Amino acid sequence: MARIIWTHQASKDLEQHYLYVAEQSQRYAEALVERIINAIERLEDFPLSGRVVPEFELYHIREVIVSNYRVVYRLKAEHVEVITIHHSSRPLLF
Repeated sequence: MARIIWTHQASKDLEQHYLYVAEQSQRYAEALVERIINAIERLEDFPLSGRVVPEFELYHIREVIVSNYRVVYRLKAEHVEVITIHHSSRPLLF
């Protein structure tokens, strides 16, 4: 079972996405955050379940897609590091 570690950037991203969506619907924003967190928690048991990020083509940089968001993470020996939560309409840069 892999331990999940959130980077400061990923935490900040999630908060910003929540605030943006909540401007239109707080209920939908809460549901979105819950789905993203659930997807990340599944990585504890299935760290290889995400696909390799196509922009980088590195085995250890992976992503899971939740709605229009890309949850990008890095595989480490003992844990999974959530790098960023990124809206898919924007280019992925980090």
